[in-house]
Amino acid sequence: MKAPPSYLPHLAETAQHARLPRRGDVGAAFDNVVLTRRTTRAFRPHPVGREIVTEILEVAARAPSTFNTQPWRVHVLCGRARQALAAEILASHTANTEPPFTPFPSPPPPDCAARQAEFGRHYYASLSIDPQDTAARARQTARNFAFFDAPVGLMFSIDARLTRHSWLDLGLFLQTLMLAAHARGLAACPQVAFLRYERLIARHLGFAAGEALACGMSLGYPDGDAGVNRVLMPRSPVAAFTSWHGCDEAPLVDTTVESGAWPQESACSPDAD
Repeated sequence: MKAPPSYLPHLAETAQHARLPRRGDVGAAFDNVVLTRRTTRAFRPHPVGREIVTEILEVAARAPSTFNTQPWRVHVLCGRARQALAAEILASHTANTEPPFTPFPSPPPPDCAARQAEFGRHYYASLSIDPQDTAARARQTARNFAFFDAPVGLMFSIDARLTRHSWLDLGLFLQTLMLAAHARGLAACPQVAFLRYERLIARHLGFAAGEALACGMSLGYPDGDAGVNRVLMPRSPVAAFTSWHGCDEAPLVDTTVESGAWPQESACSPDAD
């Protein structure tokens, strides 16, 4: 594996605190990674080496977790192993052997339901699918289980005894993984659709007792020509989800030692959770 960048403190072997680039440069680069990430549902056939997947997982493993419990577990599928699992899931999907699955309560919160409906309009329009065409929608749904033809499939699991706090930790891990992948020219699609086939997946991958499936993911190089990959899903403005308490009482103070530069010391160890 290639040498890690020296500005990742957890991977630096020669100093307790790594030197970071100027804050403005880091901020602009990070914002670009976040703002240009897309959930990708069409991939090129180019293979992704184990080395780069390992590198992405190493970076993702630095995600914070409650008391550093690191509750995530990852199953990576490539080549014939990916094809075999996809074939088994698709066979079950075609035979309709499992009960329907939804990740939402019934009824869902109205604001979430409205955003879900908006997503559907954008998504199916990008595929030129009439929302009333149930057959076409079903064919597109089935593409989930072939990992949208991505060369790498991942399954993420967690100990079922853990509470929602640990599931939040797993979500932080997933977001960090997707950003690390995007920063390397790869793209990903997190997929809860696999939950319908949790029993099949658990049996196929040999899950331990009490190991619960959280979601799957497709990973590969994005097909830039696919319209579905160019959709920019809307986001609510900050004012729609934020309440401010006491923030106008005094100006926020920049505690940076030198304007535009990172502090040389941190109260947190590089090995903090």
